[in-house]
Amino acid sequence: MIDSGHVVAWPRKVMDSRGVNLHDWIDELCDVLDIDVEVDEALILDLAREAAHNVQRPAAPISTYLLGYAAARSDADPEQVEDLAGRAIDLATRWEKSALELAHEDDDDEADAEVGDLSQDDA
Repeated sequence: MIDSGHVVAWPRKVMDSRGVNLHDWIDELCDVLDIDVEVDEALILDLAREAAHNVQRPAAPISTYLLGYAAARSDADPEQVEDLAGRAIDLATRWEKSALELAHEDDDDEADAEVGDLSQDDA
């Protein structure tokens, strides 16, 4: 495996409340889609996380879909897929947000409302 310098995310819950785990889901989905492919779910989850957090939430499934498309074009060579994912993750982590988004990124509307109420009480 190529060291792309990215922290690998491991699924928080390997098994859900029904006893179905991610690996079972992947195997069954591959069967339904009639494909035989090795899946590096940690790499895909890393991309999804970075896209969701740094771009916007809907970017996660779109990014992973596009990675899959690019992987198919490279005949799913594991090293090439890892390189492609690394490039996509790098793009997501440096994605520029607008100045307005950055200025309000940590806003807490409830806290702001409380502060506003307190200052009106003092007046």
